[in-house]
Amino acid sequence: MITPIRNAYYLSFPVVMGAVLSNRMAARLSDVDPVHWATPIVLALVVFIIYTTDRLLDIQKPAQPITPRHRFHQQYAPLLWRVVAGSAVLALILTFFLPAPVVKFGIVLGGVCAAYVLAVYRLPSAHPALHLKEPMIAVLYSVGIWGSVWAQRPTVRGIELAEFGMFLGIALQNLLLFDVMEQREGTARPESSLVTVLGAARCDTLLRWLTFGIVVTGFVVCFSTDDRFAQRSALILALMSVVLYGIQRYPAYFLRNERYRWLGDGVFWMPALVL
Repeated sequence: MITPIRNAYYLSFPVVMGAVLSNRMAARLSDVDPVHWATPIVLALVVFIIYTTDRLLDIQKPAQPITPRHRFHQQYAPLLWRVVAGSAVLALILTFFLPAPVVKFGIVLGGVCAAYVLAVYRLPSAHPALHLKEPMIAVLYSVGIWGSVWAQRPTVRGIELAEFGMFLGIALQNLLLFDVMEQREGTARPESSLVTVLGAARCDTLLRWLTFGIVVTGFVVCFSTDDRFAQRSALILALMSVVLYGIQRYPAYFLRNERYRWLGDGVFWMPALVL
């Protein structure tokens, strides 16, 4: 039982499911109903493709730390490349069933994501552009989840923009936290990143301010709207940030058996509580 769960974790299943659940929350907040049946499937496939491709390219770089996740992708690399190709074909077929605005949005975002993955793979490990890697991933992940919903709307409310900002902050908080924890356990990548530039102490302060800003925004949303779902979703987003802060607050406990990764990715399942 443990091995299948661990393999699903290595294949980014928590991230994929978190993206789908977060997208459902964004759709309900934006009153996009009904959500086309192919939307969550395509979103799940695209997130899986991006994350798996990034890791398959990552293991080809020299001097990378050998973690259990690296070993898994090295062992099954030929099979995983075939799965990625099959997922891409299936996602392409399903795009013909999606609404036209979503397809146009996906083409643009997909092109940006592909360019990003190739650029990160080709850039030298000390290139200054890699300092923006975490913010860039957070933006692409958040825009993919929320933008696919907004593409089906003529206008976007201020409440939606506020909660998008909260989600973007949580995505950045998650990535920075993981980088800090990797440095603590000695599995950090040798390439430049925001953490290597700022240092662990400054990143720790930045993470605290992110939590503070997200929680305050959540309370502001709750007191500035009568939309009950907007209030509940704002509180859930605030709680997601608080959970990540808890990991940051007790690093020794969460470094054991990569607990920080399990819980850190698991926070993106919390939107299920309001669906």
